[in-house]
Amino acid sequence: MTVLIERDEPIAVVRLNRPEQRNALSTQLMNELVGALENLDADEAIRCIVLTGDEKAFAAGADIKELSDATHFELYFGGRIDKWDAIRKMRTPIVAAVSGYCLGGGCELAMACDLIVASESAQFGQPETNLAVLPGAGGTQRLTRAIGKSKAMDVILTGRFLSAQEAEQAGLVARVFSQESWLEEAKSLAQAIAAKSPVGVRLAKEAVNQAFETTLAAGLDAERKAFHLALSSEDAREGLKAFMEKRAPDIKGR
Repeated sequence: MTVLIERDEPIAVVRLNRPEQRNALSTQLMNELVGALENLDADEAIRCIVLTGDEKAFAAGADIKELSDATHFELYFGGRIDKWDAIRKMRTPIVAAVSGYCLGGGCELAMACDLIVASESAQFGQPETNLAVLPGAGGTQRLTRAIGKSKAMDVILTGRFLSAQEAEQAGLVARVFSQESWLEEAKSLAQAIAAKSPVGVRLAKEAVNQAFETTLAAGLDAERKAFHLALSSEDAREGLKAFMEKRAPDIKGR
């Protein structure tokens, strides 16, 4: 198995499991990963997912041998990019927990998640130009939106890596944790998200994503609609009532 799943309801940890290849993103791994995420996304008991690798690598990039052996037609029509679109469409929040190398396709995979947390040892980069190609699974677009044009040009055109601290300062990473605690801290963050109503969280995720894909006016319109939809839920009524009664809300997920 190239993907391992650990359930700790209401969260799940999905671990990339090709340690000898530094979790290079082969077709098999991507197929298993998307299948696992889709199953968890459809499971009402799971309210947040942690996606991770191991201490040495989240994922060091694409499977270069597999990529070099494939024809242009196989790459374009083989449905490889569909896997990335499937991750983007997940309703359940996904936290990328990164330690070690997070490069090329690995960095693109982390950016396809909803937020990234990192250990102090994490290194981020899009070094595809070293191989006379360029990022092809969202790197030029998501990295630029995350850290700005100038910094993205620096990283992509030179192939240099960002440390965890620099990635946090640039806005790519939400939080940096120690090498001893990074995964447990990521799980704790996921538990904090999962403790909220999945109605509000999923609608909030959709609204934030709109900020990257629409105009401000269209994004504000989407936010208002999402707000009123959330307000009509049982969880919202319970949350407002609990606030006024100064008690913890009894979240039902509906």
